[in-house]
Amino acid sequence: MKYELVAGFETHVELATNTKIFCSCTTQFGGEPNTHCCPICIGLPGTLPKLNRRVVEYAIRAGLATHCQIAEIAKMDRKNYCYPDLPKAYQISQYDKPLCEHGYIELSNGRKIRILRIHIEEDAGKLVHSRGSTMVDYNRGGVPLIEIVSEPDIRSPEEAREYVEKLQLIMRYIGVSDCRMQEGSMRCDVNISVRPMGSEMLGTRTEIKNMNSITFITKAMDYEYNRQIDLIESGEKVVQETLRYDDVTNTTSSMRGKEDANDYRYFRDPDLVTISVPRSEVEAIAAALPELPAQKLTRYVEELELPEKDAQLLIKYRKVAEYFEKAIEGTKTPKTAANFIIGQIFRTVENEAEKEAFDIKVTAEHLNALIKLIDSGKIRMNLAKSTLDKMLETGQAPSELLSESDMAGLSAEALSELCRQAIESNAKAVADYRSGKEKALKSLVGFVMKNSRGKADAAAAESLIKSLL
Repeated sequence: MKYELVAGFETHVELATNTKIFCSCTTQFGGEPNTHCCPICIGLPGTLPKLNRRVVEYAIRAGLATHCQIAEIAKMDRKNYCYPDLPKAYQISQYDKPLCEHGYIELSNGRKIRILRIHIEEDAGKLVHSRGSTMVDYNRGGVPLIEIVSEPDIRSPEEAREYVEKLQLIMRYIGVSDCRMQEGSMRCDVNISVRPMGSEMLGTRTEIKNMNSITFITKAMDYEYNRQIDLIESGEKVVQETLRYDDVTNTTSSMRGKEDANDYRYFRDPDLVTISVPRSEVEAIAAALPELPAQKLTRYVEELELPEKDAQLLIKYRKVAEYFEKAIEGTKTPKTAANFIIGQIFRTVENEAEKEAFDIKVTAEHLNALIKLIDSGKIRMNLAKSTLDKMLETGQAPSELLSESDMAGLSAEALSELCRQAIESNAKAVADYRSGKEKALKSLVGFVMKNSRGKADAAAAESLIKSLL
């Protein structure tokens, strides 16, 4: 029998506010344990929370960017459970009246992964296990979160990867979170079940908790899918439970039984007022949203005529896209800037974090000036590439690295002489070309380009060499 994977995600995104959701403590990552907290964070008796207005604004941004409906009235609730990382024995969250509902993320295959809701809540502290002891760091407690809950619409680990990557990109573009999974500012709980192919009935689900790596998410899903099929085909039942994933053994194991909403005994938080969201405020937030990744991708392909693969690499990081758009202002060929960024510049930016920051020596204005020199015919591509290498090393403008003679071009006489020298100095390449090896011509053209310091026109040099031969 063939089985179908059915998965839904609960994605926790830490919001990039300066202060926590209910107090003025910093949300800065790191710090000595228990130094970024106060009596409100740790729930001491007599303390009163006050909702951070920016948290509501950021949640609305996230909802609008994922096509959600924004509620005019929302409220905060208490989610009751006892665990050491939650000192007051309840989490302030939202239950039946969340801020955002009924959105979607569209995948490249055209399928829409529906978003059931986006609600705001506080993060819990962090348990640190060491040498048989468990310690609690409450620095993270009270950091504002949005929880993005999808419908069970994901059908493969590949779809899961794309869903999380697109969600991550959108949240970064709209500025609500850095979504650094390695720092825990984006974490996914993955709900998985299997069912016979063609069936509409959902199977018993398990939840893989606190996944903070897209690679591990896909591996864990693949393992859990096969584990559940093995259980069913062996005549056993899948148990509804919460699992942890071990990336060393690539296996899941049970943490506890899976709770349902009733187990949390939700009730309205009596210390927090109702959230009222005027339509005028939603419209103002919508108007301030930047161009979203999907819109930018379409524009790059249709208007700038970039290949889709190039466009995807440019929009993957918001700062790279912003840099690219400054670099092409007033130029004739956006593809030239795209090639420089994806090729030479990306080779100097080693990892994802560096691409995200994109703090490089060559300013967008300097790259723009270099491209305009190409557009005007003052320099050839080879000279431009070698100049860009120097710019990446020094941070200097092209005007500081190129002389008047560099930009004067090459006379017909000089080009003819260089082509003759190429033929005289490369007897083997000449012999190879005359024996039918077309590739040998490239080394002759290369000789001309090298000795002209990139000023020669490669096409003209190739034509002249052929003529001379």
